[in-house]
Amino acid sequence: MATMNTDRSITTSGAPRDLRGRDRNDRVMSLLQSFADRYLGAVSRFDYRPEHAGHNPDRAITMVVTDRTIVAQDENVAALTFAAPGGGELPAWQPGCHLDFHLPSGRRRQYSLCGDPADRTHYRIAVRAIPDGGGGSIEMHGLQPGTTVTVRGPRNGFPFVGHGSALFVAGGIGITPILAMVRAARGTGMDWQFVYSGRSRESMPFLDEIETWEQDRVFVRPDDEYGIPTADDLLGRATAGGAVYCCGPTPMLELVRTGFPATPATALHFERFGAPPVLDGTEFEVELASTGEVLTVPADESVLTVVKERLPGVAYSCQQGFCGTCKVRVLAGEPEHRETRLTPAQQQDEMLICVSRASGDRLVLDL
Repeated sequence: MATMNTDRSITTSGAPRDLRGRDRNDRVMSLLQSFADRYLGAVSRFDYRPEHAGHNPDRAITMVVTDRTIVAQDENVAALTFAAPGGGELPAWQPGCHLDFHLPSGRRRQYSLCGDPADRTHYRIAVRAIPDGGGGSIEMHGLQPGTTVTVRGPRNGFPFVGHGSALFVAGGIGITPILAMVRAARGTGMDWQFVYSGRSRESMPFLDEIETWEQDRVFVRPDDEYGIPTADDLLGRATAGGAVYCCGPTPMLELVRTGFPATPATALHFERFGAPPVLDGTEFEVELASTGEVLTVPADESVLTVVKERLPGVAYSCQQGFCGTCKVRVLAGEPEHRETRLTPAQQQDEMLICVSRASGDRLVLDL
């Protein structure tokens, strides 16, 4: 899950405007931005070492499942609640945060927090079981109370600004980060609207809670009742000067992204929970050092997609270039890095195969 933001309130010079769209090119803001860039960049490059002082989101936390509840009528979505094995306070989080789960099988997956940030003793997520997926959702969906897992985080790649007005758009299991955001908006008295789309009411989690909200602000539109949504169906409630927050499948994100310029809103924030489309790619070859086999990577597919067909057990998680799980050594050739996770030194002989590509005709990978 990585956040892609289109925000009209960001100037071309990089200096942020204030909440009313006014330029804010003062020296203090520049210094704060420089500090944040350097500090956050350094933190994101820490290895998983629990001895760092304070809470580092890369620090491993052992957690135990304390509750498992089915939250969709089709029984394909399970809400899982976690706590520290001995109880105690957990690191704080905000709407939009997610956790990295390191599962018993070795898989790593990210899931958005959808519980109550004020509850510092529990984390809650929801998982839809996808039979033809990579196996992570099935493994997560099957976790039972008493099972322990390793967690890292929370991380926030989908930040929520709790001011002004906002339209929240969710598709299917994309409700998880949006749920926490709408709760926060209701609690602070924001002007908000919410559009929730899905295949059917039976497949849409958390409807019992959502139907208790202010119904003049909520539009639940299952596809089997209303048809496939258009951009206007999803964005018609956007308000002048407000923000749009969207999480859902790729077709929904594309509708929102392309339809957003026609709205009176001024900021778009969205999170995808699948691999992004490959843009401006060219075909190249990848040689697997372990076997000498040469694979062709089409212009519109990732190295990871192609490698998975030959090596189903290859490690990966976010598929979007920020978690670092799919990092491999490059033995020959020059990568075209399309991520910001690796340091310049690491990029000399490593790459993330979920998003990065080749600058030349062939890469030899330590696989």
